[in-house]
Amino acid sequence: MTGGIEFQLFAPRLSEVKLIGSFSEWQKIPMQKGEDGYFRATVKLEDGVHHYKFRVQSLTEPADRTIEVNDPYVTAIDRETQNGTVLVKSGQRFSDTYTWQYDDRKLAANQDLIIYEMHLADFCGKDLGTRKTRIQHAIDRLDYLSELGVNAIELMPVTEYAGDYRWGYLVRDYFALESSYGTPQEFKQFVDECHSRGIRVLMDGIYNHSDENNPLMQIDRDYWFYQGMHYPGDSNNYWGPEFNYDNYDDRLDIKPAWKYIGDVVRFWVSNYHLDGIRFDAVRQLANNDFLKWIAQEAIAAAGEKPFYNIAEHIPDSPAITTAQDGPLEACWHESFRIFAIDAISGKVNFDKLKEAMNPPQQGYKTASNVINYIASHDREHPIVELSDRQITGKAAFDRAKLGAVLQMTAVGVPMIWMGDEFGQDTRKAEKVTNPNPLKWSLLEQDLNRDLFEFYKQIIELRKQTPALRTDNIDFFHEDIDNTVLGYRRWDDGGSQAAIVINFSDQDLKDYQCFHFATNTTWKAWRSSHELKLENDCLTIDLPALTAAIFINR
Repeated sequence: MTGGIEFQLFAPRLSEVKLIGSFSEWQKIPMQKGEDGYFRATVKLEDGVHHYKFRVQSLTEPADRTIEVNDPYVTAIDRETQNGTVLVKSGQRFSDTYTWQYDDRKLAANQDLIIYEMHLADFCGKDLGTRKTRIQHAIDRLDYLSELGVNAIELMPVTEYAGDYRWGYLVRDYFALESSYGTPQEFKQFVDECHSRGIRVLMDGIYNHSDENNPLMQIDRDYWFYQGMHYPGDSNNYWGPEFNYDNYDDRLDIKPAWKYIGDVVRFWVSNYHLDGIRFDAVRQLANNDFLKWIAQEAIAAAGEKPFYNIAEHIPDSPAITTAQDGPLEACWHESFRIFAIDAISGKVNFDKLKEAMNPPQQGYKTASNVINYIASHDREHPIVELSDRQITGKAAFDRAKLGAVLQMTAVGVPMIWMGDEFGQDTRKAEKVTNPNPLKWSLLEQDLNRDLFEFYKQIIELRKQTPALRTDNIDFFHEDIDNTVLGYRRWDDGGSQAAIVINFSDQDLKDYQCFHFATNTTWKAWRSSHELKLENDCLTIDLPALTAAIFINR
């Protein structure tokens, strides 16, 4: 028997709260309210697993209901009962016994990242065939990601949601790991195993809105959330109750939503050793003061290791990343996706494409301010996009390779949506509750395997070529008639790369590309292209739908 475990609930506008749990045979235990707005009760508990909830008189309309709610700070949910779980060992609360193994591993800086966006359940595939958890299956596939060459994973939300499958963007319990994925100890192992392979782990943070049945929402909506839609004129992008970051409790001298989400972020970063957050729906959140503060809280919680604060702001906006006003370090670069997909589909707008490939032209300051993607969980895979434009078979895979070239050689940090690297051909799920597992069997087909091998090589090229990770780009050749674009990347240390892309479906024999740099010795990458360079004119055979890439020796 222990000396006692304290339970507490911050609910300053409530007058009474009762604790109920398996340890009391679900009978009410009174809780005492302090001047700080917390209700507290201390209960003697034996070592083991205990379930609990709070019984409150709700202030949320319809008010004056007696309801039972989970602890807003609960870190584990029982899948069977959906009750909060508290673990007691040696008289103390504990979450797990995991010992971190790879905290000393050096991880890539933000500008050097190659990100892989992942839905943890769908990444595992369809036929799991064992009693392993989803997290354990994901750990088993980490060597695949090492082979691919990515050095960061961006996880779609892994916080507790309703049911056993969702995208995760309606969070119910902010401190709890999604119980259908596995245990907190397993998730720590997942992050640790990623770090052992030099892979950083970023997580989607949903701080604009929550599930209707979030405990805070059930207890006292008006204290935590806006009464209606916060962001004006955007009814198509209202997903649930929106946190009220303007509300100030003058009696306690706090902004409740700031306090709660601050605690959430610090917990996940410090407890699970995360390396970055992708902040969902920041356009709708519309509070740069809060975002700037919470980003700094996350960086502080991470300590001395690199950390990345990324905005999802659709349409993308450089203002979210600028030094003076912008609160975050990077923005999902939706305009890159739009013009890159058009280009690989044969509808090249050179002006728009060049602008998207050179984000300073759009107002961004550095390469690490943008996350370049061809697809994401919100968009269709390239093979599907191309099919919708009547491009299929080998032509679609050749064009998908051009998309990979644009991603890996443009200014910005590239992000791959899981499955793009081998030609996943399933359409985006119509509902966020419909599973859409990766079709790993596609890797057994020639075109798909060839695309995967190409991704491996172009990723390795980016990692081995410092010029491709800088802010520098120069478009030296533009041929609208033949749909050919040439550009150069370089760094101050002498690294250079030159890329010439034939977006057309016509082979170009003895093609002449003028203004090609002659101040270095060039080597063709991954091809038998004979380099014929006279003065500043490159003469080359440029097959349809290919990119010729040259690096300096």
